[in-house]
Amino acid sequence: MSDTEAPPSPLAAFRGRVACRLARNVLTLSGSDADSADDCLILTFICPSVPDVPDSLTAAVIHAADERHYRITSASRNLIVEATSLHVHHDIGRAFYQAVPPRPAPLKKRLFWRVVLALAGTRAGKRLLLSVRRKD
Repeated sequence: MSDTEAPPSPLAAFRGRVACRLARNVLTLSGSDADSADDCLILTFICPSVPDVPDSLTAAVIHAADERHYRITSASRNLIVEATSLHVHHDIGRAFYQAVPPRPAPLKKRLFWRVVLALAGTRAGKRLLLSVRRKD
């Protein structure tokens, strides 16, 4: 009888180009989520030592190798990252604003700000705005 244990499911999967950013002890991967082309996926690895990674990967998939090691598999490279923690963020802003459209600004407020900004664009207008502010 053979052991037919299925491989663990991925923690995250990207579609297309994945941007890789290194800063001190942080590795950040960002790109389109493989499950939803509209959503952006951001993974942040907190690493004791930052690994050598390229500026970008293609179609990366992240698996947990063990408690502190993560395997990043892409079309061009396979990497093992040692990290004390991993943070996974799904940017769902686009889906949120489709469900809850922003409220348009009232006409009076739009006119007020248009006048204030037009005044702020001239010397005389700046002096007028500063004088009104000092009176308060």
